[in-house]
Amino acid sequence: MGKPLIEIQNLSFQYGTNQVLKHVNLVVEEGEFLGLVGPNGSGKSTLLKIILGLLEPTVGEIKLFGQPIERFRDWKKIGYVSQKANSFNRGFPATVEEVVETGLYGSIGLFRRIHKSHREKVKETLRLVGLEEFSKRNISKLSGGQQQRVFIARAIVSQPQLLILDEPTVGVDTESVHQFYQLMGKLNHDLGMTLILVSHDIGMVTEKVTKLVCLNKQLFFHGTPKEFAQQQRVLEKTYGSEMSLITHHHHLEES
Repeated sequence: MGKPLIEIQNLSFQYGTNQVLKHVNLVVEEGEFLGLVGPNGSGKSTLLKIILGLLEPTVGEIKLFGQPIERFRDWKKIGYVSQKANSFNRGFPATVEEVVETGLYGSIGLFRRIHKSHREKVKETLRLVGLEEFSKRNISKLSGGQQQRVFIARAIVSQPQLLILDEPTVGVDTESVHQFYQLMGKLNHDLGMTLILVSHDIGMVTEKVTKLVCLNKQLFFHGTPKEFAQQQRVLEKTYGSEMSLITHHHHLEES
């Protein structure tokens, strides 16, 4: 592992009187594949929005790539795939290639021309996610799993150092989930990209990530999957005493 890319210290956030996050301390290091898990309403998406600069913490500090977030400007270092990518408008009139090209606008400017070098970068990225042959196809004609890979391609075409994915496997079939984790392994192991993955599927996540964070307003665990497996009480604190981890079925099950 390498230097810290994200440093969060004593972070709290609330909407009015509703406490969403409480005294969160977390460091994400270069090269990690971090899984962020917790029940609905646990503050996972709020934490991502704070990391992405979309919300300001009520209390606490956050640094990105060694800089206080209020001074951080190099946002092209961070790629993001939102939950909304899974509910994409199937009538949207754009090809796969055109959608991925939009991921370059932050670097080249919104109204600048796409040059040959940019198109080659799009082609290379589509090859990486296994969709090169679909480059001219309308995105509405793709399956949910294929669309998911298009949005991942859009997020990584500018070659960010950090990729954040919010519930990317919701609503896609089992084979697409398998292909997704194969792609994540390739990005993390082969390209050295740091990943943060928000998911409800703890069983699958614990088999794939290098670090795990359990969040339910407070941070109840941060460590390796092996350490997590030895601490059943962490799961109980995060999800309640009625939940247990069934890894071979890749889901949470009531006990």
